[in-house]
Amino acid sequence: MKSVLLLCSSTDGQTRKICDRLRAILQDAGAAVTLTMIEDAGPVSPAAYEMAVIGARIRYGKTDARVIAYAGRHAAALNAMPSAFFSVNIVARKPAKSRPDTNPYVQAFLRRVAWRPRLLEVFAGKLDYPRYGALDRMIIRFIMWLTDGPTAADTVVEYTDWQCVEAFGRKLCAAAAQ
Repeated sequence: MKSVLLLCSSTDGQTRKICDRLRAILQDAGAAVTLTMIEDAGPVSPAAYEMAVIGARIRYGKTDARVIAYAGRHAAALNAMPSAFFSVNIVARKPAKSRPDTNPYVQAFLRRVAWRPRLLEVFAGKLDYPRYGALDRMIIRFIMWLTDGPTAADTVVEYTDWQCVEAFGRKLCAAAAQ
C-alpha cells in the first residue's frame, strides 16, 4: 500500500468527518495516511507521497480558495500520481446534482485548476442551523429558501450518504494498491 496525503478543507466539520472515515478505510487496508487540514498545508508537498486525496467544502457557493491555490501550485505533482478530489456541498442533496459530472461545484473547480484527478466524487453535506452563527444561519437559510431546502431555524439534517463514502473509500484503496 502507498503513502497517502489526505488534504481536508472543512468549516463546520462535515468534510473533516468524511476525511476521518476515508482515512480509517485507507489505514485498515494498509495505507500510511497523513491527514492535513488545508490551513496547515502550506509546507506540505504532495510529491512526498505516493497518492493524494483532497476533500473540499463549499461555503456560499465557493470552493475554499486555499484548495484552489494548493491544487494550482502542485498540479504537476498531483497529475503525476494517483489522485482524487471530492467536494462536500448541500446542493448534492438533489439527485440531479449528486454526481461529479452534474455537480456545479465540482465542474467549477475543475475549470479553475490544471490538476486532473483520476477519481472524482461529491457528497452532500450537513445542514445544522443551531450550530451556525446568526449571519451564517441567515445567509444559509436564504440560500436554502432559494433552492427549496429546509429553512426552519432548528433544522439539523445530515445529507451525507455514508454508503457512498464507503464505496469511494474502497475505490481509493484500489488506487492505492496499484
